[in-house]
Amino acid sequence: MTTNQLIQEIKKKKSFLCIGLDVDLNKIPEHLLQEDDPIFAFNKAIIDATHHLCVAYKPNTAFYEAYGIRGWKALEKTIRYLNEKHPDIFTIADAKRGDIGNTSTMYAKAFFEDLAFDSVTVAPYMGKDSVEPFLAFENKHTILLALTSNQGAFDFQTKTVDGREVYKQVLETSKSWKNSENLMYVVGATKAEYLADIRTIIPDSFLLVPGVGAQGGNLQEVCKYGMTENIGLLINSSRGIIYASNGPDFAKAATQKAQELQKDMEIQLKGI
Repeated sequence: MTTNQLIQEIKKKKSFLCIGLDVDLNKIPEHLLQEDDPIFAFNKAIIDATHHLCVAYKPNTAFYEAYGIRGWKALEKTIRYLNEKHPDIFTIADAKRGDIGNTSTMYAKAFFEDLAFDSVTVAPYMGKDSVEPFLAFENKHTILLALTSNQGAFDFQTKTVDGREVYKQVLETSKSWKNSENLMYVVGATKAEYLADIRTIIPDSFLLVPGVGAQGGNLQEVCKYGMTENIGLLINSSRGIIYASNGPDFAKAATQKAQELQKDMEIQLKGI
């Protein structure tokens, strides 16, 4: 999916909501555990209930890898279902990969060719030659970890080196990499006050913003400092939507939570 196609989908749905599909078998409704593939059964129900309210889905691969081969098969079925039933929805493999060049190429092939995701999250710590293999894929997006929402972000990301915070150096340096137009960036919603500075470095890039909802991020603050003329934001909510209920009404409850966020986003989009 191209960036322009994503922008058009946002405008059509009046939403820039991304829903995280982080499936924990200890949290899903008990009746689904009787299914042959409870992970996929849960995902399918969430997708069927919320696809009209969001523009992206983001499975965190750890929640599938933890269950071995059955988890990976459920991930395959989930992305296949999305690509077949909802090809206009942007898909994100939240895998946080990043390694030396030939290894990164294989990671990229796994997510872009075999699984056919639109994007993958990548850690920048190893630098250019660990990220450029992902950027080489046409109409695919690499979402670089820039300033994350966890407490440990302050261990390195906001430290000052040669007078500038590390995350700003990551942003600035990444712009020089080959095919950098295929970059998006992760910026946590709990770091909304940093967004004004971030936009001076990457004024037009899309930002994937986790942390709205269960982690306490504020949608209005994120939009105030991070939104661009072409929106430039994907706001992710995972637990706050998919685990709104663990009873038989879980899909209906997810719809309600997603709709609440979509309505708030519609307000933010007015005038764009």
